[in-house]
Amino acid sequence: MVRVSVKGVVIVGGTVLLLKNEREEWELPGGKLEAGEAPEDCCRREILEETALTVRPGALIDAWLYQVAPEGEVLILSYGCELVGGAELAISHEHRQGNFFAMGDLPGVTMPAGYKRSIDRWRGMVGDGPA
Repeated sequence: MVRVSVKGVVIVGGTVLLLKNEREEWELPGGKLEAGEAPEDCCRREILEETALTVRPGALIDAWLYQVAPEGEVLILSYGCELVGGAELAISHEHRQGNFFAMGDLPGVTMPAGYKRSIDRWRGMVGDGPA
């Protein structure tokens, strides 16, 4: 069975929000789609739980299969998100670190190519986001 994970691309002032997981990879914030939950609601909920930030999910910008060994495949749905309000970033116990990365630093960041593609797509639609 394929699991579904909904991720959000949050771009602010030319930076993008990434979280470091237990596999020592950086990833977009988000998580497991619950039964009966709309993907946009999942994106909003997961980002709030993981970062204490409130976002408004916009367009679905990407969908791809990620092979997470040994757990199997995960369907990743990526949404472009607008940061709402100015809360402080607070990383939950689910991740080791969190940070806003400058776009120029992304080539050297260890993360799946699908996340980088999602970031590029959203950046192409909204530019560098609000300052």
